[in-house]
Amino acid sequence: MRIDYATRLDNLLAKSGADLVAFAPGENMLYFTGLRFHLSERPIIGFYSEQGLSFIIPELEVAKLEARPDLEARRFMWTDESGYDSAFSEAVSTLAPAGAACAMDGQTLRFFEWRALERAGLSSARAMDAGELFLGMRACKAPEEIANMQRAVDISEAALRATMEWAAPGLTERQIADRLSAEMLARGAQGLAFLLVLTGEKTGLPHGDTGDRVWGEDEFLLIDFGARYNDYPADITRTFCHGAPTAQMRAMYDAVYAANRAAREIARAGLSCAALDRAARDVIDAAGFGEYFIHRLGHGLGLSVHELPNIVAGNEQLLQAGMVFTIEPGVYIPGVGGVRIEDNVVVTDDGIESLTSYPREL
Repeated sequence: MRIDYATRLDNLLAKSGADLVAFAPGENMLYFTGLRFHLSERPIIGFYSEQGLSFIIPELEVAKLEARPDLEARRFMWTDESGYDSAFSEAVSTLAPAGAACAMDGQTLRFFEWRALERAGLSSARAMDAGELFLGMRACKAPEEIANMQRAVDISEAALRATMEWAAPGLTERQIADRLSAEMLARGAQGLAFLLVLTGEKTGLPHGDTGDRVWGEDEFLLIDFGARYNDYPADITRTFCHGAPTAQMRAMYDAVYAANRAAREIARAGLSCAALDRAARDVIDAAGFGEYFIHRLGHGLGLSVHELPNIVAGNEQLLQAGMVFTIEPGVYIPGVGGVRIEDNVVVTDDGIESLTSYPREL
């Protein structure tokens, strides 16, 4: 897969309205340059301006940059012995002379890095937070990105089928999680994007911790997980019960299932994120569980497990073709448990396509 990083960077600079943009290691650097650097105490800052691509970079990471001659990147190198202040000063004086405006990846750049840029002479009055711009440009996916997420979903669902053929009451959350992890890796996962296994009343915690609790008969089992493939993740949740659920558990499940279906049926380009959230929330409200649906309906999915669009009340952003996001209504009752059914969907010209197909019924 050949990606035109120069065009991505040119578009980023043009949309920013600034003289240069600055970004740190993470998903944004990966998306705009294809470079993977570990975010650590050693600062690495990428810059893009009319002068091209440049990096403040420690000596031990220079080989990675030299392995990408296609980027034609300038380097401002520093060593552990000398420290990084001189590299920051040289970069700022070269790339951002007095009065230059800098659009910064404010959701990734850290405070100590900003202070180093200030010490080097970057004008705080001419700096702007462009974090939303970075994410906005990543929101509509190219076909190859969608294909990677579909592969991540396929690996994840095959691994879940194999795990659930084996899983039974008496196993701990951790044992089930370990088996599911092994099944994903055996099927070609690059790694895990997310893995959460909860049982019983712990399923009432949307982001609980997988532990040594034993899955009991007639209890909920909630699995929120996803493989990563070529840097792109799946993010799927299914809720199970082995045995006989109570009438309350069944009612909870039915409400969430209906809400998930209602949202998938109306999602389309041109619909607002708020309207989609409302459609699912109305179903759960009508079933009498509205107070227990305590999070947004969904979130964007891409290089980051959580990105734009944000499917939440009050967000009037319109869905666009190419956006990939989750639909994950949930009901969580303290002391009883919780249900979440999460699918990954992509917006098309005439509706949505669900990347996930694992059965949604209890």
